[in-house]
Amino acid sequence: MDIKQLDKEYVLPTYARADVEFVSGKNARLTDANGKEYIDFTSGIAVVSVGHGNERLTNALCEQTKKLIHMSNLYYTAPQALAAKKIVEASGYDMKCFFGNSGAEANEGAIKIARKYGEKDGVPKRYKIITLDHSFHGRTITTVKATGQESMHNYFGPFPDGFVYAKDIDEVASLIDDHTVAVMIELVQGEGGVQPQDKEKVQVLEKLLKSKDILLIVDEVQTGVYRTGKFLASNLYEIEPDIISLAKGIGGGVPVGVVMTSKKDIFSPGDHGSTFGGNFLSTTAICEVLDILKEYDESGALSEGIAYFDAALEKFYNNHTDLFTAKVGLGMMCGLRAKDSDTLAAIIKNAQESGVMVLKAGRNTLRFLPPLTITKEEIDEGFNALESAVSKL
Repeated sequence: MDIKQLDKEYVLPTYARADVEFVSGKNARLTDANGKEYIDFTSGIAVVSVGHGNERLTNALCEQTKKLIHMSNLYYTAPQALAAKKIVEASGYDMKCFFGNSGAEANEGAIKIARKYGEKDGVPKRYKIITLDHSFHGRTITTVKATGQESMHNYFGPFPDGFVYAKDIDEVASLIDDHTVAVMIELVQGEGGVQPQDKEKVQVLEKLLKSKDILLIVDEVQTGVYRTGKFLASNLYEIEPDIISLAKGIGGGVPVGVVMTSKKDIFSPGDHGSTFGGNFLSTTAICEVLDILKEYDESGALSEGIAYFDAALEKFYNNHTDLFTAKVGLGMMCGLRAKDSDTLAAIIKNAQESGVMVLKAGRNTLRFLPPLTITKEEIDEGFNALESAVSKL
C-alpha cells in the first residue's frame, strides 16, 4: 500500500507534509515506516505531553474503552466531572469548565462567554474583542478572524465582526471603547514565533481591564498544562484571567478542548454544547495525564528536565550565533530565531535527515516543543543530531 499515493488521491492537500511516515514511538523517540529512529522535539505540536506510548495513559484508555467510550451530555459522565475538578484545582482559580474537542472550539467557547457577558446589563452593545498582531487562536471562521495574522484571512470572508487588533500589549488600552467586552491574548505567542509577553505589562493590563469590567481571556492552548513550567502560564505571570482556553497537552494525544471561566453562571442549558466534548474517553485521558504530570512536577523531575533542556539549547545557540539571532520562549516552549527563512528551512530539512524532529514558527523561528517527560539522554541525542544537521549547511 502506497500511503503517499493514497493521501494524494483521497486527502485534501491542506498540509505541506514532510516526507516521513511514523509508525511507533516511546516517550521522545519515534520510529518511521523504514525503521529509522528520531528524537521528537515537537510532541505533535505540544500535544504528546507525557510522551509517546505512555503505559499509564494507554492502560487507562484501554480500560475505559471496555466500559464506555461515549454517551451524550444529556447524562452525567463521571470522568468529566473528575477531570473538571482536577483542572480547576491545578489552576488555583475559582472556575468551572466546558469540554469540547480542540483548541479552536475552546476559543469559540471563550468568545461566546465574553459576548454573553457583554449583554449582562440587558444592553447588547459590548461585543468587541481585542487580540494581538501575530496571535493565533484557531482555524474556524470566528477564531481565524480573532487571529491577528492578515494572511490567514485570505479567501474565507465575510467574517463575523467585532475583532480589533493591537500591535502589542502597549496599544491595547488605546483601542478600548464602550463596545469592548474582552481582550484575548497568548502569554507566549506560539505560531507568532514563540514570543513571550512582558510579565509586568500583562499585570498592568489585567488591572486596567478589571477596573473597566472588561474580561481578560488567556489562550493557553499551547502554553497550558505545565508547558512553561507551571500548570498554566497565567500562574507563572501571577494573574487571574476571567476565561482560559486549554487543549493540546491536556489530553496527551486524545483530542480535547477546555474553556474555563470564573463567570460560573454565564451559561444556561442550551447556550452552548458539544456532541463529543467531555466524553468518557477524552476525560479519562485528561484525568490520567494530569495525575502523571502532577507527580512529575511535584517530584522535581519537570523543573530538572526544563533546566537541562534549556542549558542544552543555550549551548547549541552559543555555538551557532552565525545562524541564530536570539533564543526565546519559556519552559519547554522555546525557540531560536534563524537569521533568514532559507536558513531555517535548511535546518529543519537537515534535522529530519539527521534524526531529530523540530518545527517552524512565524518570524523565522526554529521551535522546540518536546514531550514534558523527555529524558536527559533523549535531549542529548536530539542536540547531537541537530549539531550534525547544521554541520551540513
